[in-house]
Amino acid sequence: MTVWLVRHAHAGNRSAWSGDDAARPLSARGAAQASAIAARLEHQPVTMVLSSPASRCVETVDGLAERRGVPVRAEPSLAEGADPDEALACLLGAARSADGDLVACSHGDLIPAMVRRLSATGMRAAMPDAVEKGSVWELEVHDGEVCRGIYHGAPSVDPV
Repeated sequence: MTVWLVRHAHAGNRSAWSGDDAARPLSARGAAQASAIAARLEHQPVTMVLSSPASRCVETVDGLAERRGVPVRAEPSLAEGADPDEALACLLGAARSADGDLVACSHGDLIPAMVRRLSATGMRAAMPDAVEKGSVWELEVHDGEVCRGIYHGAPSVDPV
C-alpha cells in the first residue's frame, strides 16, 4: 500500500493574513495546485484521506476526497508544530487499518521531520533541498514499515 503525504498547496503570505492562521485558505494558485494533485492521485486506490485541521490542508485534499467518495478526516497530529513521532504513529496506524492507499496532508515543518525519521529507520529516499508547497511524498509501506519514499515536486500550474 502507499501513503501519499501531501504538503498543503500555496496559501499566500502568512504575514498578509489578518485572521487565525489555521483558517488561512488556499490562494488561487493553491486551488489550481490542489486540483492538479487531485488529478494526479484520482486513479490511485485511495480509501482514506487525513488532513491537518488547518483550512489550507483540508482544501488541498478535499477535491481528491470528493472524487474518491471518502471524507476528509481532520487529524490534530498532522497540524503545524505537531510532534513528528506522533504524526508518524497516526499515519502508520491509519495505514494498517486502510483497505487501500492513504492520503495525508500536512505542513512544511512536519513533513521533512517525518521523512528524516523514516530515513533514519531504513526508508530509502533521496531528500530534496526543499519540500515545496503542493509537493507529494509517495511512501511505500510493506508489513507496516515504510521502505521507500519518492518525492514528487509541486504540480506546475499557470500563474494566477
